[in-house]
Amino acid sequence: MEVAIETPVKKPKRLTSAVWNHFERVRKADICYAVCIHCKKKLSGSSNSGTTHLRNHLIRCLKRSNFDVSQILAAKRKRKDNNSLDLPNVSYDEVKRKAEAIIPLAAYRYDNEQRKDEAVNLGSIKFDQERSRLDLARMIMLHGYPLGMVDHLGFKIFIKNLQPSFEILTNSGVEYDCMKIYEKEKQKVYDMIRNFNGRISMGVGKWVSPENEEYMCLTANFVDAEWKFQKKTLNFITLDSSHTDDTLSEVVIKCLMNWEIDRKLFSLTFDDCSINDEVARGVKDWISQSKPLLKNGELFDVRCASHVLKSLVQEAIEALEEVCCKIRESVRYVKSSQATQGKFYEIASDVGINSEKRLCLDTPMMWNSTHLMLETALEYRGAFSLLQEHDPAYYTTLSEEEWELANTVTSCIKLFVEIISVFTVNKHPTANIYFPEICDVHIQLIEWCKSPNEFICSMALKMKMEFDKYWSKCRFSLTVAAILDPRFKMKLVEYYYPQIYPSGAQNYIKQVSDGMRELFNEYSVGSASLDQGCSSLPSTSNGTRDRLRGFDKFLHESSQSHSIVSDLEKYLEEPIFPRNHDFNILNWWKVHTARYPILSMMARDILCIPFSTLTSELAFSTRGRVLPNHLISLNADTREALVCGQDWMHIESEDPNQFSSYTALPVVAEAI
Repeated sequence: MEVAIETPVKKPKRLTSAVWNHFERVRKADICYAVCIHCKKKLSGSSNSGTTHLRNHLIRCLKRSNFDVSQILAAKRKRKDNNSLDLPNVSYDEVKRKAEAIIPLAAYRYDNEQRKDEAVNLGSIKFDQERSRLDLARMIMLHGYPLGMVDHLGFKIFIKNLQPSFEILTNSGVEYDCMKIYEKEKQKVYDMIRNFNGRISMGVGKWVSPENEEYMCLTANFVDAEWKFQKKTLNFITLDSSHTDDTLSEVVIKCLMNWEIDRKLFSLTFDDCSINDEVARGVKDWISQSKPLLKNGELFDVRCASHVLKSLVQEAIEALEEVCCKIRESVRYVKSSQATQGKFYEIASDVGINSEKRLCLDTPMMWNSTHLMLETALEYRGAFSLLQEHDPAYYTTLSEEEWELANTVTSCIKLFVEIISVFTVNKHPTANIYFPEICDVHIQLIEWCKSPNEFICSMALKMKMEFDKYWSKCRFSLTVAAILDPRFKMKLVEYYYPQIYPSGAQNYIKQVSDGMRELFNEYSVGSASLDQGCSSLPSTSNGTRDRLRGFDKFLHESSQSHSIVSDLEKYLEEPIFPRNHDFNILNWWKVHTARYPILSMMARDILCIPFSTLTSELAFSTRGRVLPNHLISLNADTREALVCGQDWMHIESEDPNQFSSYTALPVVAEAI
């Protein structure tokens, strides 16, 4: 029934709940109503009705706009509820500073009596369209969502029910906001790199699309002044027919110059890039024109260790392809029905196989799953041998020779699985961890090449030929990084080299020792011009020629050279640091910087060399980096902005399994 005459009720007592900021209490005859000031709906306003139904209405009220509470109170002459909860806009800056997440409304706790009479003052949250637009754009960049999600019906309904005042953007509007965020974040990264006084090592990665279009990603790696490892994706370049092998080095050089890294560049690490030799040579020649490279460039050109090991595994799996197919078909047959599986595991139990593992099929694109399939099948080798006697339909049998072959190759592959796991368990591994693992591979390849089994020997020879190319290119930089680990120093080289070089090991050890000292001397002589925080040579203030400037340089270089020799000898002669799993090499060098001033400069440059550029899933995959479909249709600038912006905004997670090759982790980033 409509209310004919509505007059404000004279309140016999105070209305203490914040919900009355959004309702006006009116009376008709003996009935009280609560009229919503937004949609004018009438609800029971009796003192016996409570306020729960009023709060529920506010949550559902689509016409409730985000008026400032002061406007509401002024218009309706309502008092402010001192006990209501005020939630102001929270910026990304504030969240970062406090290092805590924004707590949803439902997370706040109330006492039992408060829950009856108090509610969140929803009107106190002032809506900001511009802030929400940028929040949406950041969310899309951060989590790798497609720009077109703003056109999805479900997303529109969700937003409108959540905040009716928010104006849904178009695809192009979100793209504009993403570019706006990208430009601001890019300036922050640019300032960080420009103000950095050390050297930077670059990783060069190759991406492809499902349509076989190619992309090149450049990533900067460096240890900052606080001895924290920094890794920033700088460019994501779309390659086309104009980017030939000869011009790709020019593309890389242009990017380095735009970021002002050209004079700070220390090394280039390439992963699965077929034209890497040409690119490395072109960049190396260009850098050499303006400044000499340390140790004649022996530290400059690096290859991805994980990719090399992955290619060696492919050699092994291809060599075992026929046997692998038989095992795969055998596993598929056993798993074809519950009855067959039951019969198989019954046979396994009868022959004394008590493995807790169960047969599994591999995923062809993930070679570690192929290893797991082979390893598990080998545990049930005896059951497979008897299966044909109990099941005539099973015909894919393996000979004893084939089983032995599978066993040998599987144990070989296991080594690579374990080593790549060491490389990828840490998102930012320092360069000192690679030398012992690579040496273990080298020693095993030497042993396999001596195998009396012709198949294993032939396979190992092919693998070692490919490995030797990597070893000859990266041996020195791998060794120096290990020496800079106070737990290893020269002792690790003296341990491994006799196993790798049975004859002439001492000559190779001497080459390493001499090379180390030569590198020290170069750091010593050039320390004044390395922008590493060392004092510059004195100069005259009036700009006139100083006839003794050459003497100052001679004095500086000779004193520094004498200092660095004692510095190096002191480091090598002191006892090695005890090995433990919690050791943090960057913290160690941070603490010992004053004790080894020039040596620490060298450690900071070398320990950030990315000897592996692949994540775990990429290292175990037979494919390379594949661009997500929602990025393919975008223009090159927007694609670069989304890939780089996502990297810049993402924060480390305690759970490494949440991070993939492209999708970033859910985090809170800084607001515009």
